[in-house]
Amino acid sequence: MSNVLLSLFAFAAYVVLAAVFWRAHERGESDVLSRSAMGHLVLIPLILHGYLLAQGIFSGGGVNLGVLNALSLIVWLTLLVYWGVRFFYPIGGLQALVLPFAATVVVLPALFPSAHQLENTNLLAFKIHITAAMLAYSLFTIAVLHAVLISQVEKRLHHAKLPRVLRSLPPLMTMETLLFRMIGTGFILLTLTLVSGVLFSEEIFGKAFQFSHKVLFGFISWGVFAVLLWGHHFYGWRGRIAVRWTVSGFGFLVLAYLGSKFILEFLLHR
Repeated sequence: MSNVLLSLFAFAAYVVLAAVFWRAHERGESDVLSRSAMGHLVLIPLILHGYLLAQGIFSGGGVNLGVLNALSLIVWLTLLVYWGVRFFYPIGGLQALVLPFAATVVVLPALFPSAHQLENTNLLAFKIHITAAMLAYSLFTIAVLHAVLISQVEKRLHHAKLPRVLRSLPPLMTMETLLFRMIGTGFILLTLTLVSGVLFSEEIFGKAFQFSHKVLFGFISWGVFAVLLWGHHFYGWRGRIAVRWTVSGFGFLVLAYLGSKFILEFLLHR
C-alpha cells in the first residue's frame, strides 16, 4: 500500500475519532471515553502516522526535515504525549482538540512532498540536537494550547454558561500545573538544542557557528521562557501573566524554526 493511501487511511481514522471525542466532549464524557477501550484506538492512527513520518523523514539515506514533515512530527508528538498523560490527568477534552490538527497534518507531506535533506545525520551531536529540538517544539505546542485555553476559561468564569469547546476541560489548577511542567521540561530541551547548535555547529551543519535571525529568535524565546519560569518560581506568576509570556515565547520559537523554514522552502525555494 502506498504512503498516500496510508495517509488517507490515517486521516480517516483521525477524523472518525475526532468526531467521537467531540461528541463525548460536548456531553462531558471525554475523560471517561479517553480512558476506555476507545481511547486505546487512538494508537491505530498514531502508529500509522509514526510509520509515515519515519518513511518521509528518513528517506534517501538522510533526514528530510522539511517544514511539513516538521509540523507533522510536532503534532504527532503532541498527541502522543496527550495519549500517555491521559492516564494521570483528566485531559480527554484536550485530546479532542488535537485530533483534528493531527488529521490535517498527516496528509500534508504526502500531498505536497518536498526534499530538504540534512547532512551529517549519522553524528551523535546531530541526533541529540534534532531530538531535543523536536521534543521541545512539541512540549511548547502543548503549553501554548494550554495557555490559550486557560485564558479563554478565565475570561468566561463569571458567565452562566461556557462555550461548548471549553466544557469538560480539566480544572484551571490542573491546567496550570501541566502548563508549567511542560514549559519546564521544554525549557531544558530548548537549552540543550541551543547549546548543541552553538558548540557543534560545524559538525552538525557543516559550517562554523553564525549568528543568524534563526539563532536570534531562538535565544529570545529561551530568554522569555527563562523569565517566565523565574517569575513563577519566585513571584508566583500565573493566570494572564503566564499566558502572555507563554504565547510570546512560543511565537519567537515559531519564527526561529518553522517561520524561517517556510520562507526558505515555499517563498525562496531553497
